[in-house]
Amino acid sequence: MTTTTASPGKRLEHDLLGNREVPADAYYGVHTLRALENFPITGIPISVYPDLLAALAVIKQAAAITNHELGLLSRVHLDAIVAACEEIRAGRWHEHFVVDVIQGGAGTSSNMNANEVIANRALELLGHAKGAYQHLHPNEHVNMSQSTNDVYPTALKIATYSGLHGLVSAMAVLRETFEERAEAFKEVIKMGRTQLQDAVPMTLGQEFSTYAVMLGEDEERVREAASLIREINLGATAIGTGIASPPEYAARVRQHLADLTGIALITSPNLVEATQDCGAFVQISGVLKRVAVKLSKTCNDLRLLSSGPRAGFGEINLPPMQAGSSIMPGKVNPVIPEVVNQIAFEVIGNDVTVSFAAEAGQLQLNAFEPIIAHSLFKSVAHLRQGCLTLAERCVKGITANPDRMRESVRNSIGIVTALNPYIGYANATDVATEAHLSGASVYDIVLARGLLSREQLDEILKPEALTSPQMIVRSQA
Repeated sequence: MTTTTASPGKRLEHDLLGNREVPADAYYGVHTLRALENFPITGIPISVYPDLLAALAVIKQAAAITNHELGLLSRVHLDAIVAACEEIRAGRWHEHFVVDVIQGGAGTSSNMNANEVIANRALELLGHAKGAYQHLHPNEHVNMSQSTNDVYPTALKIATYSGLHGLVSAMAVLRETFEERAEAFKEVIKMGRTQLQDAVPMTLGQEFSTYAVMLGEDEERVREAASLIREINLGATAIGTGIASPPEYAARVRQHLADLTGIALITSPNLVEATQDCGAFVQISGVLKRVAVKLSKTCNDLRLLSSGPRAGFGEINLPPMQAGSSIMPGKVNPVIPEVVNQIAFEVIGNDVTVSFAAEAGQLQLNAFEPIIAHSLFKSVAHLRQGCLTLAERCVKGITANPDRMRESVRNSIGIVTALNPYIGYANATDVATEAHLSGASVYDIVLARGLLSREQLDEILKPEALTSPQMIVRSQA
């Protein structure tokens, strides 16, 4: 039986499926209520992503301004909608964005959640009760000249753009921290390794500088990816033909949105293509995976170099953050690099999800943008926090064990590589073999064989000669 009166503490709303009771104090409405019931998936509401809520609100604000300019929306409705949108952008009413981050319907539930919150807050500002949609309607007024199919992907791009720039800032903090450590360690000599075997000497500063350079390269890649999502399909409405919107709407709403966000947005030259194409999201996800893979490799190195402290490499010391074992007293684990490794694993998995979701689109729309959004937002947010945490709680406090590294260089067979140009590859191989079998040092064996003088050895094997290109004077004998 259809309900015609609301229970205490409820209000009655109607949609195409009939009447439903909505909590009287809720700013959301019947569409959001049904989404709450239909998608009890993660228990995580879209309010966990404030950039997305701000993006939805600013789009509604730009649309209202445009619709008023085109004579479609009254000044009274415009002012109320704009005021409600600005409140949301300022962080208010976010607790009323309650639909699950994973949802069917290509984002319609998120769009309607925004429409309803904005409409009900605007009604309040106009002196009306929530749900009095005859005065201002979520679809008729807030969603005017729009469809979920152009609002939602545009909101994802604006939110992602904002998140990416936050990520770049965090990456810069981590890069600068590595640069500071590289400078502090620039004269600390150690053995470089390839395939976990002794290679040739280097400085710890050179090793740490590579981590800074890798981050700097990826900062540029993230900036490039962000530039790709400035192209939007707002004005496309349902499938890209612009049905139910005026001819001037797309250009005008894009300009207002650009002014409000400060982003140099571009309207896609083919809105039908733009409405179904998720290629920009795939590109961004791939770049995030690149950042994650390289960051994880860096954390692997930090864990390996600090292993021990006595039975491992023990070349560097990570700042102790917490007790490492419930049974082994005194054990301290590399927990900060470990958590960043796990963020990287998640980001790599998110990239797989984005790839499948983008591929699964059919014909004029991709219905799976909610999981693309959830995956991208997680990757961006977690990478950002990972970079800041790694910088502040690990890299900043790393110290070196120079004596241990210097001893490794002195005892290493790898320094024989530096002698190649002077004694030849065959002699160097014989020296390396003898050193490995006997345990004697390369220095002593070369000296004993009379291959070079002590003065020559001291010159060739001095630290600055071992860690940078040098003029080679070959023997003429």
